[in-house]
Amino acid sequence: QVQLVESGGGLVQSGGSLRLSCAASGSLFSIYAMGWYRQVPGQQRELVAVITIGGTTNYADSVKGRFTISRDNAQNTMYLQMNSLKPEDTAVYYCYYNIDRNYWGQGTQVTVSS
Repeated sequence: QVQLVESGGGLVQSGGSLRLSCAASGSLFSIYAMGWYRQVPGQQRELVAVITIGGTTNYADSVKGRFTISRDNAQNTMYLQMNSLKPEDTAVYYCYYNIDRNYWGQGTQVTVSS
């Protein structure tokens, strides 16, 4: 089993920054990729950023140049640095690890006020 615990969400003004963290524990073998999704009530979950085990990153067009995904292998922690936040970034953010299946965090609320 894999457990993911997220932290770092909150309320920030437009133009501000937040850093989300996703701490992983458990059977962390054969990780293929990890990343972040976000979801607004009533809408589908949207892929925000992903990083493969080889270090390749990919971002949604809406966050390119503003968000950066990274990981600390020694700490089994993944991060999402979010800069120049906009009100449309408001959502619940979920981290995931792709191992034998996708494992999900509990979600953390990010609210960007205008």
